[in-house]
Amino acid sequence: MDKKLSLFSKIKKSASKISRRRITKIAIFLAIVIFGFVTISNLVQQKKKEAEAEKFTVKKGTVSEDLILSGKIKAEEDAQLFFPTSGKLVWVGVKEGDFVKKGQALASLDKTPLNAAYQQALNNIRMYEANVEATYDSLKGKDTSETFAQKATRTTSEVTKDNAYDALKIAEYNLKNATLIAPFSGFVTYLANPFSGVNVSAAQMQIEIVNPQTIYFEVTASQDEVTKLKEDQEVKIVLDSFPEKEIKGKISFISLTPINIQEGSDYKVKISFTNLKEEDLKSLKIGMTGDARLSLEKRDDVLYAPSQFIKADRKGKYVNLGSIKNKVYIKTGLEGEEYTEIKEGVKEGDILYD
Repeated sequence: MDKKLSLFSKIKKSASKISRRRITKIAIFLAIVIFGFVTISNLVQQKKKEAEAEKFTVKKGTVSEDLILSGKIKAEEDAQLFFPTSGKLVWVGVKEGDFVKKGQALASLDKTPLNAAYQQALNNIRMYEANVEATYDSLKGKDTSETFAQKATRTTSEVTKDNAYDALKIAEYNLKNATLIAPFSGFVTYLANPFSGVNVSAAQMQIEIVNPQTIYFEVTASQDEVTKLKEDQEVKIVLDSFPEKEIKGKISFISLTPINIQEGSDYKVKISFTNLKEEDLKSLKIGMTGDARLSLEKRDDVLYAPSQFIKADRKGKYVNLGSIKNKVYIKTGLEGEEYTEIKEGVKEGDILYD
């Protein structure tokens, strides 16, 4: 009986050892299968990512450092016309869109009350001049013995005459400018009241005239950017309204002082258009916005890649060379808005992955 138990125990131990070996082999086999599956899956995923990723073949060409400044169209000759006084509008001689010549009459107020005010001011000046003369006559021979009361009387009459003279000038100015005159040739772009018979306020703009021949593109540059600019520098302008069209220009003016001396350090820069045709002037409008691109530096026949392919970490700048996981550190040169010069780390024909 004891022998049977001993034999059974040995058989059981042997079976247990065999079972553990099989389990170990199966576990190792499964681990190899899983590792292989994961590896293959990762390779497949990497290949898929590489297939989907953007690629670029390193080549030689031109790289330029550009400065892009936003701005809008303005005009040197852009006039907003106001009447100097309130009154009744009795005549309007233009409509929006009309072309007017310099010196042309555009609209007029009722001059009856203005003329009356002018005549009254003339009468007042005559009266106060007579008062001054009478005062002087009463003080003849008293140049050295004039009392303080007499001096006050003389001064009051003189001041009253001076005030009357100023009132006459104002009345004359209001009467003279009761008719709005075009200060230059151009188009009527705004007309507050296209008809007569309404009362208008001196604070209300009545007419705006713009000379399209004097339009320009105005941008603002920071104190760091303005140092890179110079007059007559060539500029390429793309307006938001015409994104497919490039307009040429050149810098005609750079402000010496900032736009807001107290608060900011932005400087006004004017860009004149150099290749506009008559049909262009008809399509361009005051206030249209866009971007002005200025080339600051340009290098030809250099290796380059799109700037989006250039990455950076703590060690420096790098590219994914040949695959998305092959990080190669590089040395860059001129950095433009679209392309970056690569001095070291790659050669012509290398494929980069984004």
